[in-house]
Amino acid sequence: MNDRAGTLPGRRGWSAARSRRPAENATDAVASTATTTAIIGLAGVQKTYRSAGGRRGGRGAEFRALNGVDLAIAPGEMVAITGPSGSGKSTIINLIAGIDRPTAGTVTVNGSRLDRMTEEQLAVWRGRTIGIVFQFFQLMSTLTAAENVTLPMDLARLGAPRDRKAGAGRHLAAVGLADLGDRLPLELSGGEQQRVAIARAMACGPPILLGDEPTGNLDTCLARDMFGLFKRLNGNGTTVVYVTHDQALAQMASRVVSVRDGLIVGDTGGRP
Repeated sequence: MNDRAGTLPGRRGWSAARSRRPAENATDAVASTATTTAIIGLAGVQKTYRSAGGRRGGRGAEFRALNGVDLAIAPGEMVAITGPSGSGKSTIINLIAGIDRPTAGTVTVNGSRLDRMTEEQLAVWRGRTIGIVFQFFQLMSTLTAAENVTLPMDLARLGAPRDRKAGAGRHLAAVGLADLGDRLPLELSGGEQQRVAIARAMACGPPILLGDEPTGNLDTCLARDMFGLFKRLNGNGTTVVYVTHDQALAQMASRVVSVRDGLIVGDTGGRP
């Protein structure tokens, strides 16, 4: 990182979500307890994927990605999720983001039961609640850096157009790219593209930032710079949850959750 970086917006003082709905069964009881103090709560979560059937119309093979996961994350935590490939860690991120749905169990994020929401409701909820940083940046190649950062605000219809443009400038300045807003992604380095992705993820001021192997395409120095940004956001109150294979980067979190064979097998923190 260079010294052009400004102050990152955050969520200091964000209050924990509280569920007021009576528990209807054992899983709901766990979920209700978790959400009284957690911004993210998974209770008894299972996820099974089924491959397409064969030529004769068979059901196809099943793969159990998660095998009954209970996880509660408090507002303002910075949590690393680690584990070997295929362990289920990215599935957890996808469930928290509402990209995927559980086969069984409940997923509650910021007071909303995601497993009960329609796709349309999830899309609106996601735009206001979650920022996601992907391994491969996922920037729009025909849009400038500033336009990429403005896009989530446009989709959420957040503020007037000129306010969105000004907001994009502030977010780019916060990640040290104040002078590069007019560049296309192909005109930026890998590290600069990833910083644009972080600015875009935080454009709508979400209380939660998720990262799915966000440093997989960066060298060690750039990866540490990016996690420095994560820590600054976390210091301003944003809840940060990320997946990584790198144990050194995992140790930059305040809590490390280890996943293997669809189960949580280690957790350096406790329930919030």
